Amino acid sequence: MNKRNTQQRRHLIVSQLQQQGELSVEQLAERFQTSEVTIRKDLTVLEQAGLLLRRYGGAVPVPQDFIADSSFEKVSKRKLAIAKAAAGLIKDHYRIIIDSGRTTAALLPELAGKQGLVVMTNSLGIANALRELENEPTLLMTGGTWDPQSEAFQGQLAEQVLRAYDFDQLFIGADGIDLARGTTTYNELYSLSRVMAECAREVIVMLESDKLGRKIHNLELPWSMVKVLVSDDGLSDEAAARITEQGVKVIRVNA
Repeated sequence: MNKRNTQQRRHLIVSQLQQQGELSVEQLAERFQTSEVTIRKDLTVLEQAGLLLRRYGGAVPVPQDFIADSSFEKVSKRKLAIAKAAAGLIKDHYRIIIDSGRTTAALLPELAGKQGLVVMTNSLGIANALRELENEPTLLMTGGTWDPQSEAFQGQLAEQVLRAYDFDQLFIGADGIDLARGTTTYNELYSLSRVMAECAREVIVMLESDKLGRKIHNLELPWSMVKVLVSDDGLSDEAAARITEQGVKVIRVNA
């Protein structure tokens, strides 16, 4: 099935879930005359995009009270818009690193149209989602020591594995940005981020604008290591100009 038909099927899955409340994998496979394996991949991609919730043997719509709470819909739209713009920088057959995080995870549905990718990640969640893509990329894992705070592998072993490869791009998020210094993080274990950046020709930071101004003392990546910052239109002209002065290309998307 081509990409267009895949997207149409996924759109219809979301629509039918909203109408019926719950559907099983078996029902969906019969309805769309496709395999249960394909439907499971669809549901995984749609869940990563925040469009449904997986349940044993099927899926349900995202609860309305959850959507209304904590500006969930607004945040999700920002992440998806940022992810779409960031994915536009990826070419077929690229070798990329995707760091752990909710914003970087939003990239995954956008990879469905890319061919021949090699993807390294330190996140089990991202690795599992990549395996569900129809055009499943070649998957590499860093290994290392599991860090429950970042929900990712960290440590010297992960760094050694990364240094054994070279990559075209790194996609990484941040807890905040310091306009004068670079990206910042609450996590004390940020040395792996530096190694990721050193192993990639281009570093693309994916960041929602509301993280600007957070006072976080841990400098994760200095601007000298960042090639592109992808954010939303909440990033002010002044902030964008100051970041551009650091030699970083700034992309702002409508969200």
